[in-house]
Amino acid sequence: MTAYVPQGADSLRDDAQGGSGSAHDPNNQASPDAQFPKALIWADDRTGAAKGMRYLLRKVFPDHWSFLLGEVAMYSMIIALITGTFLTLWFVPSLGHITYEGSYVPLKGVGMSEAYASTLDISFEVKGGLLIRQLHHWSALFFIIGLALHAARVFFTGAFRKPREINWVIGTVLALLAIIEGFAGYSLPDDLLSGTGIRAMNGFMMSAPVIGTWLTFFVFGGEFPGEAIIPRLYIAHVLLLPALIVGLFVAHLLLVVVHKHTQYPGPGRTNDNVVGFPVMPVYAAKAGGFFFVVFGLTALISALVQINPVWVYGPYDPTQVTAGSQPDFYMWFSDGALRLLPGWLEFTIFGTVWSFNIFLGSLVLLPLVFIVMGAYPFVEAWVTGDKREHHLLQRPRNAPVRTAIGAAAISIYLVLSLATINDILAVLLNLSINDITIVFRTMFFVLPVVVFIVVKKLCQSLQRHDREKVLHGHETGTIIRTPEGKFFELHEPMDAYERWALVQHEMPKPLALTTGPDTDEHGVARKRGPMTGLRNGLSNFFYRDVVEPVTPVELAAAQHHGEAEALEVARTPQLGAPVDDAAGDEEFADAHGSAVQAPRHHS
Repeated sequence: MTAYVPQGADSLRDDAQGGSGSAHDPNNQASPDAQFPKALIWADDRTGAAKGMRYLLRKVFPDHWSFLLGEVAMYSMIIALITGTFLTLWFVPSLGHITYEGSYVPLKGVGMSEAYASTLDISFEVKGGLLIRQLHHWSALFFIIGLALHAARVFFTGAFRKPREINWVIGTVLALLAIIEGFAGYSLPDDLLSGTGIRAMNGFMMSAPVIGTWLTFFVFGGEFPGEAIIPRLYIAHVLLLPALIVGLFVAHLLLVVVHKHTQYPGPGRTNDNVVGFPVMPVYAAKAGGFFFVVFGLTALISALVQINPVWVYGPYDPTQVTAGSQPDFYMWFSDGALRLLPGWLEFTIFGTVWSFNIFLGSLVLLPLVFIVMGAYPFVEAWVTGDKREHHLLQRPRNAPVRTAIGAAAISIYLVLSLATINDILAVLLNLSINDITIVFRTMFFVLPVVVFIVVKKLCQSLQRHDREKVLHGHETGTIIRTPEGKFFELHEPMDAYERWALVQHEMPKPLALTTGPDTDEHGVARKRGPMTGLRNGLSNFFYRDVVEPVTPVELAAAQHHGEAEALEVARTPQLGAPVDDAAGDEEFADAHGSAVQAPRHHS
């Protein structure tokens, strides 16, 4: 063992006193000569885990409130797993018929399945069972909400760009599995509401061309409803899907560690570092505390807000349906699409019925949404030609087309979600359900276009506002009168650190401006792929009407209090004073780093 060399006067005092807390005391774990417990040494000699643990515990994570959205999803998943394990001890996944003789009087003597009866027993017989049931249901919903908000944050800030495309795909698959897991979970109690959902699933599968009937018989073990669907959903819900979800979650977190965490731009933050807190002890303590915050709020909501009262619906009966029944929120878009698709999409060819009005809104739409989501990073990289690694996040306003695309997609989801309750709206508003359906069909095509245009213009307006703020500073509300009688508002210059976040971003050019002319210097046509024209057109659409960030030259001209003429001269360095001679430019250069020392010339 390496001998310890005392450092500093405090170490000398400790040595002189001979105290047990001296820096070279083998019993002091802060000492370089500390002797770790033999059990840990034995385990490390056989697993080599110390190196990996040291790397993980020293991992730095940035600190921002939006990063908590992913943690909400993770902690909600953990709560759902714990409460689900509790529920498996009493739930009976069987469609065997029994007569209920439990403590819930309104259903005494009623015939029902063992699955439904065991759900009632968990709610009324098992101590704390109803609270655990509601904890399980609410945590599952919060899990999907957390995933959706986390995905939105990743999308709008561009965190999916290279090298994180694979992690985005994993997250997309994870969201799809979470939806399927949720559907399987709320179908298990076999009450009238969940049975209606299973009946809808049966209709979805039967709409599959050619193989629909065989697919239904395979899943249900015969004619609907059969007696095999609940046991099969149970195995998928408690074993198959949780294993896939946990495995993907672990892979997702491992890739976060490998790629290092993204961070918002700011002074001192680059693509080569991470500014934040190490896992131990700061981040671990904060994450642990946040877990109990999420658990506490979920428990509070579960104790005060009723959800899925299966005893109100009664046992499932294929001859009945619950009035106003809708699925959980994450399936609204699919149910809404089914209500909006026209009936003429069902027709008969060669004696076979083709129900595309059902098939397109169920078996096609759900996977199609997640295929489009998973493919988006690769499409954007192809359109923009951006092959660089990105570890700094973008402000949504600085990517106006992407932000507008995301907002348009959200508007489509909202239209389909409202269409899910078109019958309820017709009753409450005393309107024709046919008229409401026509309005939603029109909004499905018109609203995304309107939202796209408005959001893009809004982002560009915010970019221009940032330019004005950088050039002229903050408005103070103080009006100054000059000796000549002119009035103007006094502006307070921006702090260099605040200014950095508004000018650090780059605005790439369309590919048509960067790939060169169609012919080389000898007049020979360059080789172009069959998709070159489409790619250049999409790239031009993506970067058209960009608002450039303020350059050092423009800032120098503004700080000289020049009008339009001075700014125009400053944009042409060979006609005006050098940028280094401009008052205030040195401060700008020092704050923004060498990457922006030279003026950028915009074509």
